[in-house]
Amino acid sequence: MLRVTGPDARPFLQGMISNDVDKLTPERALWAAFLTPQGKFLHDFFLVQPAASAAGAEAILLDCEAARRDDLRRRLGIYKLRAKATVEDASAEYRVAALFGDEALSAVDLPAEPGRALAAAGGTVYVDPRLAALGARALLPAATADRALADAGFALADLAAYDSLRISLGIPDGSRDLEVEKALLLEIGFDELHGIDWKKGCYVGQELTARTKYRGLVKKRLLPVEIDGPRPPPDTPVMLAGKEAGVMRTAVDNVGLALLRVEHLEAAAAGALTAGEARLTPRKPAWAVF
Repeated sequence: MLRVTGPDARPFLQGMISNDVDKLTPERALWAAFLTPQGKFLHDFFLVQPAASAAGAEAILLDCEAARRDDLRRRLGIYKLRAKATVEDASAEYRVAALFGDEALSAVDLPAEPGRALAAAGGTVYVDPRLAALGARALLPAATADRALADAGFALADLAAYDSLRISLGIPDGSRDLEVEKALLLEIGFDELHGIDWKKGCYVGQELTARTKYRGLVKKRLLPVEIDGPRPPPDTPVMLAGKEAGVMRTAVDNVGLALLRVEHLEAAAAGALTAGEARLTPRKPAWAVF
């Protein structure tokens, strides 16, 4: 968790990331990416504006990958220059939880509207901005988070249970599924999953991202695949008739994500893809448009 504060916090982030920070409010969270100047993936994160910061000093929380938090902070600092903004580590103050299950949204009084947020238990809960079917996320004070979640009827679940849900929906999980400094946003559905605003001004990597969209240059897509056979580890080549057609990303049980070449999808649908000793059948998510 990072916190960006200061009078220039919002305009500073606006020039850095793929989504429109001006749409961020205490009632709406966002998902966005930070790219290289060449438009390649570096980090993705959720943006949350705590209700307490609505009046007074601007404060924006970045719910990011814990293992790569310091790298994100360092990279943002490179661009800060004279901006009156401070980027600090706030991870010790908050507990982050993914809330999923059939009754997850109703348990925290949220509608099935991506990004919808509200103040709760001294923090913020919000519908996953990518897809409401993923449930909600909670950013709560570390000291009281466990009690607040238990009082709302939530119980601990292991990561595999959540991974099974997100993978079946075709949703990537940061650098576990996106190759740093290589992945393109449109290959992973960032557009359809509400992570890009095409009407905002320039940001780092915007030129290539826009050119990819308007020239139709998307040659690969990240898709869920059903796995028949031994589960292939990440980075296993996906083969079609002896030729490489993509690469595996994360997987759990008999479902996984694979970055596949679009030109091979018709043949792949017939069950002709393999990864290691497993046969793969890709499936187009309902939210995907291509």
